Amino acid sequence: MPHAWRVVVPLVMLTVSVTGCFGAAGEAPPPGAMSAPDLDACRMLSPDDVSHPSNSTDPVSCDQPHTAQTYAVGALPTTFADASYDDVEVRAFAYQTCSRRFITFTGADESLAMRSILSWAWFRPSRAAWDAGARWYRCDVIGGGDQTRTYVNLPARTKGLLLGRPKDEWMVCAQGATVSGSVKVPCTAKHDWRAVTTIVLGSSGDTYPGDRAVQARTRDFCSKSVGAWLDYPVDYDFGYSWFHVAEWNAGNRRSVCWARTDT
Repeated sequence: MPHAWRVVVPLVMLTVSVTGCFGAAGEAPPPGAMSAPDLDACRMLSPDDVSHPSNSTDPVSCDQPHTAQTYAVGALPTTFADASYDDVEVRAFAYQTCSRRFITFTGADESLAMRSILSWAWFRPSRAAWDAGARWYRCDVIGGGDQTRTYVNLPARTKGLLLGRPKDEWMVCAQGATVSGSVKVPCTAKHDWRAVTTIVLGSSGDTYPGDRAVQARTRDFCSKSVGAWLDYPVDYDFGYSWFHVAEWNAGNRRSVCWARTDT
């Protein structure tokens, strides 16, 4: 799920020149842009908002409709003081930090986190603020992911939302003939597929085994796992979502198994 559920942010690596208190375009950062945003702030964000590396959307009351809530903020390590705006190591740090804190905040384990309609997005300062020396990150829980067309509204209290056995409105299903390219929706909506299990493909220190190995292991595991989840019917359809070397290098070690079902 990615910028939402940010496994990888496919941005071009750029070299940024620091120009004192001004950005590359000679613009001073707006007031407040140099310091980290407020924790727990709620916002009405769209997929377009999440596609950008920075965000200045005004917060709204968490009692009002909102699709995002900030659950982690902080200063980037001092080792990134001279990092470029799109530094891959900054993105890896953000992935590891936001994904770990997402699990703590929502109450999910890694498998459940990947099978929820909820995802997360991270933001950094604007380019002007970055060039002026701002170094902070913001992690937002989002009511949707990369393959959702619109986000669902979040409750006033999002913390612990995935504890225990979450309601179907927070679990991810898919509409489409196949899992690949399908539209992801909450499982309370009409759907053709449900994410039911995940497979662990390696530990944190392992090197990427290659596309062919990852796909083959995912397919074989999901065939058996989905059959067991469906209580071993004679005929059944299954799908799977697997990830590539970029996601692996960012820290993801799981694939997702999908069962064809409308329930």
